[in-house]
Amino acid sequence: MKPHTAPTWLALACAAVLAPPTRADDTVFDLGTITVTGARAQVGEMPQDQAGSVVTRSQMQQFGRDTVGDAVALLPGVTLSNNLRNEQMVYVRGFDARQVPLFIDGVPVYVPYDGYVDFGRFGTGDIAAIQVAKGYSSVAYGANALGGAINLVTRKPVSAFEGDAQLGAGAGGERKAGVNVGTRQGIWYAQAGASYREADGMRLSSDFKPTTTEDGGLRENSDRRDSKLSLKLGLTPAGGDEYALSYTRQDGEKGQPPSTDPASARYWRWPYWDKESLYFVSSTALGGVEKLKLRLYHDAFDNEVDSYTDASYTTLLTSGRGSVSTGRSIYHDRTTGAAVELESRRWQAHLLRLVLQHKADRHRELDANGTLNARYEDTLRSFGAEDLVELAPQWQLSVGAAHHELRPDEVYSTSSRYALPSSSGAANLQAGLFHDLTPLDRTYLTLARKTRLPTLKDRYSQRLGNYVENPDLGAETALNLEAGYQGRPLAALPGLDVEAAVFRSRIDDKIQSVFVAGGSSCSSSTPCQMRNVGEARVYGLELGARGSVLPWLDLGGNFTAMKQKNVSNPDTRLVGVPDRKLFAYAVVRTGAQLSWQATAEYDSRRWVSDTVALGGFSVFGLKASWKPMPALTLEAAVDNVGDKNYALDAGFPAAGRSWRTDLRYAF
Repeated sequence: MKPHTAPTWLALACAAVLAPPTRADDTVFDLGTITVTGARAQVGEMPQDQAGSVVTRSQMQQFGRDTVGDAVALLPGVTLSNNLRNEQMVYVRGFDARQVPLFIDGVPVYVPYDGYVDFGRFGTGDIAAIQVAKGYSSVAYGANALGGAINLVTRKPVSAFEGDAQLGAGAGGERKAGVNVGTRQGIWYAQAGASYREADGMRLSSDFKPTTTEDGGLRENSDRRDSKLSLKLGLTPAGGDEYALSYTRQDGEKGQPPSTDPASARYWRWPYWDKESLYFVSSTALGGVEKLKLRLYHDAFDNEVDSYTDASYTTLLTSGRGSVSTGRSIYHDRTTGAAVELESRRWQAHLLRLVLQHKADRHRELDANGTLNARYEDTLRSFGAEDLVELAPQWQLSVGAAHHELRPDEVYSTSSRYALPSSSGAANLQAGLFHDLTPLDRTYLTLARKTRLPTLKDRYSQRLGNYVENPDLGAETALNLEAGYQGRPLAALPGLDVEAAVFRSRIDDKIQSVFVAGGSSCSSSTPCQMRNVGEARVYGLELGARGSVLPWLDLGGNFTAMKQKNVSNPDTRLVGVPDRKLFAYAVVRTGAQLSWQATAEYDSRRWVSDTVALGGFSVFGLKASWKPMPALTLEAAVDNVGDKNYALDAGFPAAGRSWRTDLRYAF
């Protein structure tokens, strides 16, 4: 295993707690935001992008959401799940992470090989806000935003010295620490953050019935360890120009709990799951009406999965079901790219954006002997244009178009020999109409034709010998329609924010697994192949409200009703997403220093395979917060108060009743 040592961040966090409380409010890194429309934000505010949703830093802290997956699950239309690899998965209106890619400050950080990302490995300690675009998204995101995009916006200091520190502990031997510091000195600023999260595992519900692969109590092989370091140096010369260089490193290690179904159990461990990103973001005024924005980035992703013969995790499994080649599968992925955006206000009532992007992906696979088993390289080029038109004082029209071209540069595999495939392309078109009823109320109607080009894994992976590759696989398309409202409609409750949306998506040429020549399960004797054969429909409703209804009472929540239909093959289920989801909370303040919070979440039944559906569940949480001084917060919480035994995927039960405590100090 790759060695991990607990950093000295615990000591740094404790030292920071002793610093004097001179901190200003947190602000977001404006250069890292991506919006379609809306008024320009004041300093320290998120842009009012009415075509998407935002999770703020205060909400992440309020609900104890330490990972990006847990944080975005607060939003309507967003569902959390997990998979066989012990990865936290996110669905946005039924679209998975390949179709709703992840960005940090507008820079793509999803894994280039398969397009997925483990949202449980991304902590929120250094994140100022999370933007979630659903269906309709800016062309500045580039290719593959079939169902939207998720953008993590980092922090930016406004004071000479500011920051915060956190210490925490929880059930299953969880311990965590984090510290963020920032400084702004005239024309330059700097921001740094470090965090560490570790747990021996998660505890199952007392109602869980033991099997031969799981005896209950502390979940088998569910330990995890994550550390993160982030640095940013920015320059803000006169004229509104800004230049920032950012660096992020994440190191992870995790066990993969075996399925509670012995027939499906895998004994895998991930000795390292490491990601490193370096990127430069800038904005330069070109005269009085043009602005040039630039993003340059390099991203490295390295991981290893080891397969074992049994739960002792001592002998590598080198062949047969549940094995990886030679018992160790090692990935080295690299992404290098650039995006240039020209923004012009030259024509009255128009805000025109032209975007040019270039992204080069490289994937390498090695085995335990260091033998190179596969090497794939792609180049993705995109050109897009977006225009925001002020039709009238209360009316805005946004139109956009983009073209994407995927060119294979190198294809090598020890298991296959074939010529270099030809390039493939995809085109996007979109339009949105926005109407401001009042300065605080807006309605909108959007229509977007989006595409997703196939990943390297979609085209080339043989999935342990059970699939036949398809190098000429094409793009899948979606037509996303949405109508909605966001605002404050009740004069009697001016602090209550309300949102509502109805949506419909038509997905064509959906990339799905099919049997090459018949069969009942994908295997070496009856192989499958990924093909553009699917046609699906998704439609639904989202409602949400939050705010202060009394001086001592805050209420909030959201509701999602959604229906997915596989038109091309009704017997093949669209999995992972419940038809109904409800989240609600209440906060009661009993004085200036003490508050109490209760949360409730309900998920209806969800299909996890063509024949298996998991029952719905309801879980409840309680939290007490004490602020002995304005800068210091102590919290104690209990999640899944009723110790509900439930699961998000078959064979992988969720945590039972668990506790956590946190201490935060802002300076």
